[in-house]
Amino acid sequence: MHRRRIIPAALAAALFAGAGVFAQNGTPINPNSKNPLTVAVYGDSPYGVSPTDTTQTDKTLAFISTINADPKVDLVLHVGDIHSGKQFCTEAYDRQVFNLWTAFKNPLIYTPGDNEWADCHKAGEGGHVYLDPPTNSMPVDFADGNPVANLDLIRSIFFGIPGYSLGGRKKQVLSQAFNYDAARPSDGNYVENVMWEQSRVLFLTINVPGGSNDDSDNWFGQARTQAQTDEIAQRTQADLDWLDAAFAQAQKDGVQAVVIQVQADMWDLDSKPVSHLANYEPFIGNIAAHTQAFGKPVLLFNGDSHHYRSDNPLKQGQPCAFEAGIGTGTVACSSIPAAVDFTPDAWTNHPGYNVANFHRVVVHGSTEPLEWLRLTITPGANAPASSNAFGPFTWERIQPLQ
Repeated sequence: MHRRRIIPAALAAALFAGAGVFAQNGTPINPNSKNPLTVAVYGDSPYGVSPTDTTQTDKTLAFISTINADPKVDLVLHVGDIHSGKQFCTEAYDRQVFNLWTAFKNPLIYTPGDNEWADCHKAGEGGHVYLDPPTNSMPVDFADGNPVANLDLIRSIFFGIPGYSLGGRKKQVLSQAFNYDAARPSDGNYVENVMWEQSRVLFLTINVPGGSNDDSDNWFGQARTQAQTDEIAQRTQADLDWLDAAFAQAQKDGVQAVVIQVQADMWDLDSKPVSHLANYEPFIGNIAAHTQAFGKPVLLFNGDSHHYRSDNPLKQGQPCAFEAGIGTGTVACSSIPAAVDFTPDAWTNHPGYNVANFHRVVVHGSTEPLEWLRLTITPGANAPASSNAFGPFTWERIQPLQ
């Protein structure tokens, strides 16, 4: 059990506004670090097509070794979903992935995806599925698929040392579990929301599950419960508070850019009406407003929709590249036929924004060839937005296991 540091409202602003709270010795807030940084970004992996499919888990160590072998990589980001929507939510599986990740030699920052907690109630992931029907005494899922219990399980396994990364070298980060306003005590539950600074960039994670922010699919297909209503409201508020705190810190420290790590593709229709995405609007509005006020590059990484994509969904007519076929190169988004399961212009899902200093990248996931993104941060650079560069950032797709 982690002990929380509850911060009174008057002190909370001071904490997030003052970089001097932390020494510049590798601790989370270090605005003067100007060294180039190379980061490996991936997600939606390992995946399986059935509860017994171990194809990608069997390849995970070899995949990790390709990241470890890159001498420039100093940090790894995983954008969530450690199994597919066709695999069960079990403690044994979660611990298997945790154990595999100990092979990373560098720090690993992970944000949870919907498949490992928010969607565990679904029958396809084992919710209310039993090993011994009709007696129903042995559910296949942890806690019978209860999403809140599965999120707590994820926290206990992957965030057992709050304020530190996973991986071979433990990186210190600021966790919301220790840094929250006493006026909002439920924010202290979100140990998975973290932030840190490297190479004049502030990084942050927020727990936003893919699909619909846990809003559109009632748990177990039944009437909406108070537990689900509370989960959505408390997590959404905590995420918004964390975004507020992160951008306040970025402004105070004068960093050159911000990186947001999140699981949900908040612009992916996934063959559903635009209304299915409505509950992402608080996050999008918050990010858009903060990005405009910040006035410098803000780069968002998400998973969830599986196909690589590079675009700016907060401004019309910006460069947009898309992975039209599995594991293939990219093409202009405007060239993709409407029949493809793809949103040709994500900007149309959330009209009214005009934020030029924003860019997002969807990392390839779920299907082979397994892929990671090599992100390079060069402090002082200011590249115009393109399919593989933006401000101090450049990136390239790596498919090491052909």
